[in-house]
Amino acid sequence: MTEEKDDRTLLEKIPPTDPALFKEMMGRRLSNAHYAALGRIVANWAYFEASIAVIKNHDPRRERCWVAEREGEIVGAIFCVAKSKTVAQLRLLYVEPSARGLGIGGRLVEECIRFAQHAGYDKMMLWTNSVLHSARKIYEAHRFELVEEEKHHSFGHDLVAQTWERSLK
Repeated sequence: MTEEKDDRTLLEKIPPTDPALFKEMMGRRLSNAHYAALGRIVANWAYFEASIAVIKNHDPRRERCWVAEREGEIVGAIFCVAKSKTVAQLRLLYVEPSARGLGIGGRLVEECIRFAQHAGYDKMMLWTNSVLHSARKIYEAHRFELVEEEKHHSFGHDLVAQTWERSLK
């Protein structure tokens, strides 16, 4: 299915120094449906606490968070964080089920890539699981290439972790 661009969606930069806002947004927005592919109920905040720890001491010139807002509701989010001096990491891409198929995920990824290029990174990487098919299609459409796979047991299931990369040059 091809995603259609919906011009009613607004991308906004949010202050990643506000972990309470991030935690509230993710807690409110990450429904059980999002993690159905992983068979997980979002009750354990360890993953989000780790993400918050990463952004607490962010460098605003090199790290950002965006939310997608549609009709007054937050319907998606994405982070760009420094993995190293030359490598940006795309983190926590999320689009509400009700807003999927509108091109929002692609727009968030495009914004993240543009920012990383402007910030001077050479490469962007991301980590995902093979069961998240829709997200993987977005990454492939934005020239990310699968560079590593590793079996692991998380969220009560046997999964395949994937590392994807793309040049920003």
